[in-house]
Amino acid sequence: MKVLLTGFEPFGGESLNPAQEAVRMVKENIKGADVVKCYVPVVFGKAIETVYQAMKKENPDVVLLIGQAGGRYEITPERVAINCDDGRIPDNEGNQPVDQPVFADGPAAYFSTLPIKKMVEYMKKANVPAAVSNTAGTYVCNHLMYGTLYHIAKEFPNTIGGFMHVPFLHEQVMNKKETPSLSIDDVVKGIEASIEAIVDSKN
Repeated sequence: MKVLLTGFEPFGGESLNPAQEAVRMVKENIKGADVVKCYVPVVFGKAIETVYQAMKKENPDVVLLIGQAGGRYEITPERVAINCDDGRIPDNEGNQPVDQPVFADGPAAYFSTLPIKKMVEYMKKANVPAAVSNTAGTYVCNHLMYGTLYHIAKEFPNTIGGFMHVPFLHEQVMNKKETPSLSIDDVVKGIEASIEAIVDSKN
């Protein structure tokens, strides 16, 4: 089995992104599954194209997308992505779409095809706070989740995919009072536990 694991670059004035930092540290083989890594720009359009090209190259069985959700207490697998780009802030190239479809010919939404509740269960067993999330927002995270599932639906019938948000790291909240965070080790542990859940669900 091959897992394509992606992590976003820093954005929104942050010097790092826990998604990118953690993906770098995830083991390259988990329960017999090979983990291939891809780092993604926080740019509407380019994010989807970057992952799409990686999918065409690697033909993975699983695509697990990781992004930052500052302010969340838990690692949160996302249930659904909606066909809407609505940037609360500009992306890393200054784009800020308002109420635009991700793909004009796509459905209103795509549901994750990952075993999200099993992923939460495995993370909690690893003592990592986790919960299912029912909104991926309308920024580049939702954009990438929707776009990836769009390409899976059209071209990769044997691939499953979805998105997972991770909280800030401790070092990101030194000057953000009462903002939750996790250690990098816990974020890595959570991602690896999620991949274990995915592997077990496919075996």
